[in-house]
Amino acid sequence: MDSVVYSRLHSNLAIMKLNTVDSILDSYLESAISEEKSFTEILDYLMDQELKARTASAIEQRTRLSAIPVKKYLDDFDFSFQPSIDKNVVKELRSLRFINNTENIVLLGPAGIGKTHIATGLALEAIRAGFSAYFTTGHKMVEKMKRAAHRDWLDRAMAVYSRPKLLVVDEIGYLPLDREGANLFFQVVSNRYEKNSTIFTSNKNFGEWGEILCDDILASAVLDRILHHCTVVNIKGDSYRIRNRARKMSEGSRKGGSE
Repeated sequence: MDSVVYSRLHSNLAIMKLNTVDSILDSYLESAISEEKSFTEILDYLMDQELKARTASAIEQRTRLSAIPVKKYLDDFDFSFQPSIDKNVVKELRSLRFINNTENIVLLGPAGIGKTHIATGLALEAIRAGFSAYFTTGHKMVEKMKRAAHRDWLDRAMAVYSRPKLLVVDEIGYLPLDREGANLFFQVVSNRYEKNSTIFTSNKNFGEWGEILCDDILASAVLDRILHHCTVVNIKGDSYRIRNRARKMSEGSRKGGSE
């Protein structure tokens, strides 16, 4: 290849930010020529590698921006330990049609049964499918908005929770909200209503949400918007953490007895 053409080619690839093609071009062309690949085959391979790299980079960036604390995938969920969960329901949710239809999901049940795992798994599926997602707990979300409101930054903070195509609000009910916090929670729900999808997890049944929000009327208004287009999954079972703790204690006692 002419040195001027070679130099211009790499320069143009850099200008067009085809970084993957730029990095693999020399080695691939050598093997492609020896294998007598056609121009179309060479171009197809190079473009495919560039697209795969960009897709992976975009997924990585969306995952980082999602604030998901621990990556938990649906493929790793132990459905055999939670037989109350209908696998077909989770399979349908995994299709992500609920996001396209701007529907919500509520996962109810006691602590440690996998609500957060399922919510996180669905968020990661959404990210891989090209949707924006954001993860927070109910308490953290409200506290951040309260601080923002006191500094006249509420619109900016509200946008963080209103814009993502999928918002996960974890642990609703573990800590009660004061009236200001409850009103801010209502604003988030209202802003997202029929615009974007939200996954809520809670250890409280809907009849107890009046206690969480310090107002039965406000709770009714919140639930009316959440449940209008919604799939509710009630999970009944033992805690994974308690099971694992019991298993470790049992293993420890067996080791102690054998020494």
